[in-house]
Amino acid sequence: MQSFTDLVAQFEHRFTTTLPFPESPATIYDPCRYLLALGGKRIRPVVCLMANELFMEINEDAWHAAIGVELFHNFTLIHDDIMDKAPLRRGQPTIHAKYGLTSGILCGDIMGIYAYHSLANIDTALQPVMQLFNKTAIEVCEGQQLDMDFETRMDVTLDEYIHMITLKTSVLLACSLKMGALVSGALGDSANKLYEFGKNMGIAFQLQDDYLDAYGVAEVIGKQNGGDILANKKTFLLVKALQNADASQRKQIEDLLNSSADDKVKSMLALFSATGADVLCRDLVAHYSHLAFQSLDDVAIPSKRKQPLLELAQFLLQREK
Repeated sequence: MQSFTDLVAQFEHRFTTTLPFPESPATIYDPCRYLLALGGKRIRPVVCLMANELFMEINEDAWHAAIGVELFHNFTLIHDDIMDKAPLRRGQPTIHAKYGLTSGILCGDIMGIYAYHSLANIDTALQPVMQLFNKTAIEVCEGQQLDMDFETRMDVTLDEYIHMITLKTSVLLACSLKMGALVSGALGDSANKLYEFGKNMGIAFQLQDDYLDAYGVAEVIGKQNGGDILANKKTFLLVKALQNADASQRKQIEDLLNSSADDKVKSMLALFSATGADVLCRDLVAHYSHLAFQSLDDVAIPSKRKQPLLELAQFLLQREK
């Protein structure tokens, strides 16, 4: 079994040397190459390969699935950046900021189409793979819309928030794992357990991300903490604080959401703590992490073969940045 680091290097080489983009028109394909050259963690495609390797040596179908899922992920990033009016991605100008809005929209569109182009090369279990991928693609779009809808709502519930991050963040990770299993010929319970592993890991990861943005040590996370607070993002912490707040605390939270005061982050963190949102966030990270590890443990494969996936999950869910 290969480590995550080894497979990232292999995927990076194959991904960047086999991209199907033609030279012309450069106005659409140069922006695509620009974004992909910025790199990324490559978590989704590599867990697809790791899931495939649980059952067999990594096959060509797994590579097609991995490349397809990474192209789709980058398609979502391009359009998310446009909707968020984000100026930077991975420390560099976003596509729409660098090349213009039209190029950004078309680049995202065509990258999504090339994702299907890669998946169409799969021989093993193509129909269940495409059914899963189509369902996931729809869910990711629904999750993004819910995230945008929440921006104007003050009554978002915890269940609604978990549902949103499940769709926006975790189902693509779950899909990647299950596709890797499906193209190995593994059907039924093993593939479904890997899906549940990825889904719960994705939820825990996002909750941990919410917490670290607020409470992470700046020197460790590499940025000033409280970015989500300054942007008034509906994170778990804000949703739960609003849910638990008494009338006075709710008024303070609402005032801070309309404020640009220098002490906004400090004041909001105090309210998160006063309402118990911080403790509940850590508890939920532990809860969904446990569910993820239990699902992986239930996959009917020798534990030694699952070790690289277990180590990756532990790294992602126990990180401090």
